[in-house]
Amino acid sequence: MRARKSGWVGVWFDLARTTARASGKINRAAGKATAKRAGPALRKAATQMLTGVATPTPPPATRGGGRWEVGRWGLGPMAMRRYRLYLPPGVRRPLPLVVLLHGCGQDSASFAATTRAAANARAGGYAVLLPEQASEANPNRCWNWFGREPVVAMEAAILKAIVEHVCDVHRLRADRVFALGLSAGGAMALTLALRYPGLFAAVGTHSGAVPHSASSALQAGHAMRGRRSPEIAGLRQRLGGRRLPPLIVIHGDVDRSVASANAEELVALWLGLMAPVVASAGISRTARRGARHPYAVTDWKRDRRAYVRMVRVAGLGHAWSGGAAKQAFSDPRGPDALKLF
Repeated sequence: MRARKSGWVGVWFDLARTTARASGKINRAAGKATAKRAGPALRKAATQMLTGVATPTPPPATRGGGRWEVGRWGLGPMAMRRYRLYLPPGVRRPLPLVVLLHGCGQDSASFAATTRAAANARAGGYAVLLPEQASEANPNRCWNWFGREPVVAMEAAILKAIVEHVCDVHRLRADRVFALGLSAGGAMALTLALRYPGLFAAVGTHSGAVPHSASSALQAGHAMRGRRSPEIAGLRQRLGGRRLPPLIVIHGDVDRSVASANAEELVALWLGLMAPVVASAGISRTARRGARHPYAVTDWKRDRRAYVRMVRVAGLGHAWSGGAAKQAFSDPRGPDALKLF
């Protein structure tokens, strides 16, 4: 792939990434040597520290058929990300694509396990793309949904390039791309939608903060507590009349990391950006499946179809609803988030 130069990012960004990459290699090499001499518990702790992953997980296997592919793509040698792509078996027609963006302390393998990505894709008849944040770009593997404009813009552009590349190479339906993320991944999914609304058929955020509400770590902390809002006039100007894709917001009512007030703020943001079109009043219903957490669904309709949906899960903390057991940031007792999407 031919490298592209991005003058708007600046030399400082490339230099910082190069330095971080070199430092990271040294630290990982030292940590691996230590881990080899340690017992199982210390080895696990060392692996977590080295990888930035709370629950290190083996690469996903294809027990139910289909295949996993691993690749790297982006905007050039200094702006690339790894990804995993799952293609279900026996499908000859072009497939829709669901993009899953992991949260902090996760990578593509752990998030594939948490979300049961392959099993859901086989059942739903779609492909799944899991981009992976590099530890060099963020030591905690968080997607950079806040910060200086060039950094956020670059992150979004890299992810857009990966989505377009995968759709092109594998003949996926570029008109049926959906994105859903957890926590920082949720904020990043909506950041993508606000920058490239035509890229997605629908987007969603699970336990995520409001995008474009923070330009520093301090402001991000306030945003996660529900104390900051984006400037809607600036976002409307950036959209330039383009229509946002439909939105689903999933949030637990006992989330102590990202306040549930973010869910209401996100709904208000999407509805506010619809102007001058007005959505119908929210219509709510409650549901429960077996012994799982009960949840409430509120829909705001446009043209008689749900355009914004908020799902509030009772008893759910900062975790993927219906996720696999023994995974960090995962609660098997909730309704399956991918089936709500």
